[in-house]
Amino acid sequence: MKHSAIEQEPAEAADLCGGGISLMRRYAENLGKHGEEWGLIGPDEAGRLWSRHLLNCALLAPELDRRDESARGTRLRVADVGSGAGLPGLVLAIVRPDCDFVLIEPLERRTRWLREQVAQLGLPNVEVFTGRAEEYGNTRTFDVVTARAVKALKGLIPWLEPLLVDGGRVLLLKGQRVDEEIAEAQKVLTKHKLVDAHSEILGLGKVAEPTRLFAATVER
Repeated sequence: MKHSAIEQEPAEAADLCGGGISLMRRYAENLGKHGEEWGLIGPDEAGRLWSRHLLNCALLAPELDRRDESARGTRLRVADVGSGAGLPGLVLAIVRPDCDFVLIEPLERRTRWLREQVAQLGLPNVEVFTGRAEEYGNTRTFDVVTARAVKALKGLIPWLEPLLVDGGRVLLLKGQRVDEEIAEAQKVLTKHKLVDAHSEILGLGKVAEPTRLFAATVER
């Protein structure tokens, strides 16, 4: 298979990725060269891999810290639901080695890819689970759940909320319709005890393609 050229690393990548930049370069090379044949990215995505995907996900890394002061000093546990190619889960694990991640993905082919990347990149802070979010046995385990491009909020929230501890947070990378999704999901948000649901734009003035964040907190 002929591989598309991988996008040149943007100047802001080193700042956003910090000490993880060398691992991110290796991950970018692996995903750019093999992602299409694994069915993880489309044929044109290698040419915008950094700006549209990797840095888009890296913008979420600092948001993981916004939590109750009483929890500080412990390692944050994060679940990435529908992890696919590892976006955002693997990106976050590279940038945030101080946090522990479980990548939840139902398709075995994709979890093979994820495990290969975890091994090649030497990421001791990552576990991979093959299955759906509702099949993950340890409920109320995580401080944060993330997802990117999985499904609309009203269908996604029922999968995510049971994974979270009381006071845990949902942090999702969403598209331009996020505010419409929030409005459509009001009943679901109330049913699943999610409060302070709102959207933010991350990366304005920092990256070529800012991203939208949905955030909410579980308050049972």
